[in-house]
Amino acid sequence: MHKFRLIGRIDINNENVVKGKCLEGLRKIGNPEEFASRYYKSGIDELVLMDAVASLYDRNSLIKILKETCKNVFIPITIGGGIRNLEDIQEALNAGADKVAINSQGLRDINFIKDAVRNYGSQAIIGSVVAREFRYSWEAFIDNAKHRSGVDAIDWAKILEDAGVGEIMVTSIDRDGRMKGFDSKLIKTVTESTKIPIIACGGAGSASDISSMINETNCDAVAISSILHYEHTSIEKLKDSLSKNGVQIRK
Repeated sequence: MHKFRLIGRIDINNENVVKGKCLEGLRKIGNPEEFASRYYKSGIDELVLMDAVASLYDRNSLIKILKETCKNVFIPITIGGGIRNLEDIQEALNAGADKVAINSQGLRDINFIKDAVRNYGSQAIIGSVVAREFRYSWEAFIDNAKHRSGVDAIDWAKILEDAGVGEIMVTSIDRDGRMKGFDSKLIKTVTESTKIPIIACGGAGSASDISSMINETNCDAVAISSILHYEHTSIEKLKDSLSKNGVQIRK
């Protein structure tokens, strides 16, 4: 039976875990290897390590952190931010990543996504949709939500699916870091428009937020950060609550 996944998202800038609201106002809150190890020991299903400013400054600084993390963490790890070519993907996989998440470079050149899938398989490539709502639709953003793409976010999700990605991570800029609940309408629209697994990101403030979003959208996983970073709850409590609400989770 399909089991729901809890994914810990760790945004990193200059070797520090950072967090803000709406992907802005990032402030340092800790050491990435320590966060990753703590979440792994507490029972998180997967981790996402995201370079928060890589695409802005034409770099990716996560390889060293990834190598150190993989010494003590033995669950699937996705790396994202600043993935621009096949060499970047190869370097990430060699360093211990199981998957890479691609957003900005894919929007600039969809053939890059297709080449990545062809070379490494759909299971290794996550398409990233970073979206902000404008009235009755959502627009996809690039460069960690700094720049508009002019592309409809739902259309972008469909393009990613057609390009062969194995799953899609949908981040709501409007809900990020606010811990007031997910943009369920956005996630529901994406899940109804595609047939591949969807990871919802942005807005988790409680187990009930996650349960409600699962019931409303039928997504396959959530990527959470603030709720764990600031110790509003624990992974064990989240899983226990979800299980009591009938959600099939990984033990």
